[in-house]
Amino acid sequence: MVDAPAGCITGWRDGEVIRATGIPYARAGRFEKPVPVLDLGEFEAREWSPSAPQNPAEEPPLFGPELRDLPVNEDCQNLSITLPGDIREGEKLPVIVWIHGGSYVAGAGDSSFSDPARWVTERRVIVVTVSYRLGVLGFLGSSLGPANLGLLDQAEAFRWVRRNISSFGGDAARVTALGESAGADAILHHAAAMGYAILAGREEELFFDRAIALSPPLGIREGRSRMNAVGASVLERRVKKESPIEELLAAQKAIEAASSRFGFAGSMPFGVQYGHDPLPPEGEVLAAWHAIAAKIPLLISSVGTEASFFAHSMPCSRFVRGLPRVGESAYWAFVEYSSRAVFTKGIDFLAHEWAAAGGTSHRAVVPWSVPGNPYGSPHVMDIALLFSRKDSWRSALPFEGATWEEIDRAGAEVRRYLTHFAAGENSHPFTREPRVIRGFAA
Repeated sequence: MVDAPAGCITGWRDGEVIRATGIPYARAGRFEKPVPVLDLGEFEAREWSPSAPQNPAEEPPLFGPELRDLPVNEDCQNLSITLPGDIREGEKLPVIVWIHGGSYVAGAGDSSFSDPARWVTERRVIVVTVSYRLGVLGFLGSSLGPANLGLLDQAEAFRWVRRNISSFGGDAARVTALGESAGADAILHHAAAMGYAILAGREEELFFDRAIALSPPLGIREGRSRMNAVGASVLERRVKKESPIEELLAAQKAIEAASSRFGFAGSMPFGVQYGHDPLPPEGEVLAAWHAIAAKIPLLISSVGTEASFFAHSMPCSRFVRGLPRVGESAYWAFVEYSSRAVFTKGIDFLAHEWAAAGGTSHRAVVPWSVPGNPYGSPHVMDIALLFSRKDSWRSALPFEGATWEEIDRAGAEVRRYLTHFAAGENSHPFTREPRVIRGFAA
């Protein structure tokens, strides 16, 4: 039982960790901005946070099935806290706030894929996992409602952590934002929003003290306004504000189909929209990052073969790979080109710009792969290692050919590396196993 500013919260013991799960940090009507939940009264935090409504995956997931039967609810603005079971009175541990990825249309804070229990016990940190609105309900601006609602949800979660985490033994002055893919993209855009506030002369509000951005798709962040307009038009034609959720999700699929003509950007048709609260216009985003860089140390990373996560299921790339003699080399050339276009070129650019603006910027790569495995080191490999649990990842195809001991050793190195950065021990963590993770100052 924790007596926090938000109320008297009762959690539960789960093996070596203590959890407080399914805590509402905000609430909102459909297509409306979130309102913070400031007073929970007496709250039983013993149920997993619900996931946002989302369409099921069309293909078997590369990293295996979700193992938790999470509830689904439009009121999904909930967070869960995992802390060491032997936390001591007066202890102040580093806090990591996890923003899940999933192209802004999939995933959940309490997914079995990102269970932080192993990390918490191994490295004595507190991890907060956040669920937020997705897809048409969370990111697409239209006549039905404003853009960036999911981003505004996340902002309320960060505020909740600042207000309450010290009651759980966390250090409220040592909060690290951690995200992967769309989650990393969101964190970087929170930083842009904070920098935009500085440029506008508004009162400074820092949601977090450090940022870890794993595989943000920065190569497709610009030039999305036409695609957003097409998506809004499809949505407005097909549904009303009060339409059943099934119709909204069907409209979301129609938007995804209509966006396919927009190249790489069309592979992620939902995302943050510039010029809408809380973000600056597109042309001012870089200046906003420059304005915040000196205040937020950044670790930004990629994996070895990012685009192999997507290319393995694309008919064109499968055809190329099957060609005699040249197929395999042509396939990996396409993977390298796509990885650079969507991920690594933009990551390298931002790491450099962050440092050039006077900030601390650390660039890392997770090249770990299983020798002979046809998937290489695909997008999400770093998360599979970071949150490695034998039950959660036993069906992961990119792990085939490795023993659990090999996977676990690699995961332990990723957890050590990220913890050293998040704890403020070293803004350029030392690489012990360069085959697993290696880094360098930007």
